[in-house]
Amino acid sequence: MTTSAAGPEGPGTSGLAAENRRLRAELTRRHLIDLATGVLAAQLGASPADAAEHLAALSHATGLGVEDLSADIVNGVAGMSGTDPAAAVRAEPAPAEPVVFSTPDERRARRAATAAETTDTVGEAARALLEGGLAPLGAESLWLWRRDAWGCLRLAGHAGVGAAEAAAWQWIPPAAPPAFRSVLSDGGPVWLADGAEAGEVLPGPTRRSARAVLALRSRGATVGLALVAWPGPTAFDPALRKALVGLTEVAGTVLDAADSPASAVPALVDVLDSLVHPAMLLRVVAPAARPTVEHLNEYAVAALGGAPPSEDRSLALAFPQAHADLAHLARRAHRTARTQRVPRLPASGPPGSEDRAGEEDPPPLLDVRVLPAGSERTVVLWHAATDPGLATERAVARLQSVALFQDSLSDGGSVWSEQAYALFGRARDEPPVPLLGLRGMVHPEDGAALTDLLRALTEWRTGAQTVLRIVLADGTVRHVRVAAEPLLDAGTVTGFAGVYQDVSASRRVEAALNATFDQLTAVRTRAELRHQIALQLQQAIVPEVPDLQEFPGLVVAARYRPAAEEYRVGGDWYDVQPLPSGKILVAVGDVAGHGIESVTGMVALHNAQRGLACTGESPRRLMEWLNEVALRTSGHPTATAVCALYDPADRELVWSSAGHLPLLLVRDGEARLLDPPHDILLGAVPSYAYEERRTALRPGDTLLLYTDGLIERRHDGLDEGLAQLAAQAEALSGHPPNEQVEWLLDTAAGDTDDDTSVVAVRVR
Repeated sequence: MTTSAAGPEGPGTSGLAAENRRLRAELTRRHLIDLATGVLAAQLGASPADAAEHLAALSHATGLGVEDLSADIVNGVAGMSGTDPAAAVRAEPAPAEPVVFSTPDERRARRAATAAETTDTVGEAARALLEGGLAPLGAESLWLWRRDAWGCLRLAGHAGVGAAEAAAWQWIPPAAPPAFRSVLSDGGPVWLADGAEAGEVLPGPTRRSARAVLALRSRGATVGLALVAWPGPTAFDPALRKALVGLTEVAGTVLDAADSPASAVPALVDVLDSLVHPAMLLRVVAPAARPTVEHLNEYAVAALGGAPPSEDRSLALAFPQAHADLAHLARRAHRTARTQRVPRLPASGPPGSEDRAGEEDPPPLLDVRVLPAGSERTVVLWHAATDPGLATERAVARLQSVALFQDSLSDGGSVWSEQAYALFGRARDEPPVPLLGLRGMVHPEDGAALTDLLRALTEWRTGAQTVLRIVLADGTVRHVRVAAEPLLDAGTVTGFAGVYQDVSASRRVEAALNATFDQLTAVRTRAELRHQIALQLQQAIVPEVPDLQEFPGLVVAARYRPAAEEYRVGGDWYDVQPLPSGKILVAVGDVAGHGIESVTGMVALHNAQRGLACTGESPRRLMEWLNEVALRTSGHPTATAVCALYDPADRELVWSSAGHLPLLLVRDGEARLLDPPHDILLGAVPSYAYEERRTALRPGDTLLLYTDGLIERRHDGLDEGLAQLAAQAEALSGHPPNEQVEWLLDTAAGDTDDDTSVVAVRVR
């Protein structure tokens, strides 16, 4: 069972958390004493029983506890202790004063290494090493990569790292950063006391953060890499270097374990760890077998008050009051191959807690979704009542490289924001390069993509975006997303305005997969699994609403249609949610791109929106928060969205738009587009101030919210698609909302094979 570092414990979970910690500590203690007993048996030529008696006698004679003395003995043979206890061990235990073989730091390091050895997976081992050994040395995070047969590195475990940041470094291709290549080729560690070298990008809090990169070895071979990061610069003195080498040695053994769930189902673990609410992976090997917990993401660990002990991974231990219902839902999901949903299950907590008077009830499982994931596994998603979970504090706290530009076709000039100069590696006194002059900096293989972008802007006079490889003067290659709109004057294109975004980090996964695609058929199997999981998760998180849903003052129908092409699962989402204030949230969004990256961005924005809406803030403020969430989400997603709050008391709709298509209002059989604020998309520029619109609705009004897959055509402008949508909406005005959305999807004008969402809201 793999887990991530847990967040704060929720109410009612302290008993289970304390029991988990006690069992884990006892398992570590027993393993350490067993190791010391084995060392004594070998050195004294005694039986295990005699060695255990000698250990107890030596502990009594020296005044050291059995656990401390065991740490000293194991450190001595491992070379981690400053003195050699062998002589004292072999002698009769009768010194007059206590004997100290190891320092407190050395003992703590040995306990951490032993704790890592008792774990079942690399993820648990990383957490044990960081919490018990590395954090006291000032370290902030630990990364462990497994090396495959083709030279790629796959993240097998981490600690002190957010799920979103970990997703960005899941795969590292053979053309790894220089520090990694040096360790893999020479075998010796690399000490970066003052941070990464100029031009080198490495995991860690900042570029100036100290890092230690060490080889992980097992059975004489290098099986992977470890990276330890500090908050800032750090001096690596000999004592610190020795401690780091000793602590990471055990990771190589754990990394070489054959049946780690993290290596068996990497796509599932990646996606679950990217979610911002509790998620769990169950394994059911037979219809009558008891389900076992194979993985918990960090929010599930927090909801349970800690991970269940590895020696008992049964569902009944983790969910004593809900395990029977969860097991039934898991089996039904496999039998029907369909997602199972229940609104609420009993609270989780330690066995017997329901009978303890005076204790606060543990949180229930809300909005539970159970979906099949292969022949033996099931994914369980839920929310906790106490989970604050979806506010901006949970986002990764780092801004990404985004720059603005505006080109003029009349004089050939260009204006860049300050960030663009650094992105393109140009000095501030050098002139900006306009989009039409960018071809000399673009990788030759991306010339066609640039041509298509320029053709869309100049010939079709419509906005477009693409990703280009920009080759800097020093040979560095950056992947830059270009999103641009034409500037029109009386129908004539006079220039371009848009955004440059450095997405190089998000391309590492693709580069690693491409490096092995032609050599291993299993890579395609992994891609198929990632597609299936992305599609199932999107359908679970953004489900269809097959029947009309009624809310105070509203009747709602919603539909989602996936992309036509395989492996193009998109980032559309929609939401209709009653709020504590009595108002109703109505929202639609569209994350750029397709696949796991797009779905991960959609999950972050959709869940953040649901949580933040409960604050009671205005749509304008919600959109500003979502913009900051997008800027801080791994993969650097950009998205269009519209967020509206409907007040049943006065039938007023207050709404804000982030570059999204206009709302369509149908009143008395006539359709008209609501003029949106001219605000930019989410994830483009930090601290952007969005505007609001207010629209008074009447009984019988129908409001349509939709994404571009409904109307966008390859060779037509958006105006034609919007006009056709308005005509269809007028023809359908007498039909109920569920028939309207079905008809609109069946007759959609869009031909881009993109995924599509449409929501029809009728005022009662």
